[in-house]
Amino acid sequence: MSFENLGLSKSVLQALASKQYSNATPIQVEAIPTILTGRDLLGVAQTGTGKTAAFMLPSIERLAAARRAPRPATCRMLVLAPTRELASQIAASAEGYSRGSRLSVTTAFGGVPIGKQRRALERGVDILVATPGRLIDLTEQRYLSLREVEILVLDEADQMLDLGFIHALRAIVKMVPEQRQTLFFSATMPKTVRELAGKFLSNPAEVRVTPAATTADRVDQFVSFVQQSEKQALLTIMLRFGFAERGNMERVLIFTRTKHGADRVVKQLGASGIPAAAIHGNKSQPQREKALAAFKTGEVPILIATDIAARGIDVSGVSHVINFELPNVPEQYVHRIGRTARAGAAGFAVSFCSDDERAFLRDIEKLTRQSIERAPLPPNLAAEAARVRSSAPASSARRHDRHSAAGRRHGAPFNGRRGEKGARRA
Repeated sequence: MSFENLGLSKSVLQALASKQYSNATPIQVEAIPTILTGRDLLGVAQTGTGKTAAFMLPSIERLAAARRAPRPATCRMLVLAPTRELASQIAASAEGYSRGSRLSVTTAFGGVPIGKQRRALERGVDILVATPGRLIDLTEQRYLSLREVEILVLDEADQMLDLGFIHALRAIVKMVPEQRQTLFFSATMPKTVRELAGKFLSNPAEVRVTPAATTADRVDQFVSFVQQSEKQALLTIMLRFGFAERGNMERVLIFTRTKHGADRVVKQLGASGIPAAAIHGNKSQPQREKALAAFKTGEVPILIATDIAARGIDVSGVSHVINFELPNVPEQYVHRIGRTARAGAAGFAVSFCSDDERAFLRDIEKLTRQSIERAPLPPNLAAEAARVRSSAPASSARRHDRHSAAGRRHGAPFNGRRGEKGARRA
């Protein structure tokens, strides 16, 4: 359906035309008319299907129609995101969509000095996109009041709870007016998210354009059963020679479960003459932005990421997603492979499954209601594994064993205080 049929104003349609967007996606067709009425909404759709525009376009329409300037140190629309990268991405979209509406947009997240963000909020802002940790800091230091919020959006709601943001979310909701519009969006809808939505939303409309936890149709999925000690060798072979004949590996996003694991993969690939960059919570914001920029331009075509940092990586042309380690939360698999096959393109997802990860694979296949195709191992794997082991420092191998064991011990998603601490660094 054309955006012109969804009740959007001329200024918003012009902003869409400047981006060469003409037809709305299913989630946008279903969500935009409902949000324009002011009703609360719970939206579920695959990642990469246009959820940001689904809530941002009608919200900009409502804010602009009210013709009200924000008061000092307040915001009219608050969008909560789990990571810095996703917050930046949402804000960039908001700036583009609102160009003709003269609405102000700013971000607030950790990893950068709070002073600049405080100054940006002094005069008030129409749209604030923030991570919960930094938002709480700003309110506690009295640089921001949420008493004027008209629209509250929670993006990637399931990821928020996996990262232990529940206490921060409850505190934030207490600071916003009861009379507001609240929008929840997510690619998956576990029981915890539905319970949270029941407490925060008032008589919401529900938009579900695909079954919960459905993976993108245009992603071809494969899994290889491999020993943990041979994963690096398998990755090296795949990056050197390609994944059989299944598409050119032009831009590859690789997932690990831990920050140390991401750094280790980068170092070992570098030892094999394969350049790569890592992005995770221990990296500074400038480091993360530099790595992501190099990945977007193709200067570094291989990016290693953890689940936390990967939210908000919206890069066109990701040809392959490789799960170096399977996620211990099955919903994360859906989000990971959704980084490829975006905007109608095709993509490939390849998972490395060791013996101790078979239970994770069973959970993923149960959640997605499909059996992932098995891919055979290359015949030269043993020789390559021996070469990789001989070139790896002994200290690196010891760290690998230690962190692998820790990952098995702490298989459950973060929650409570430990989760909040880790999430605030995101």
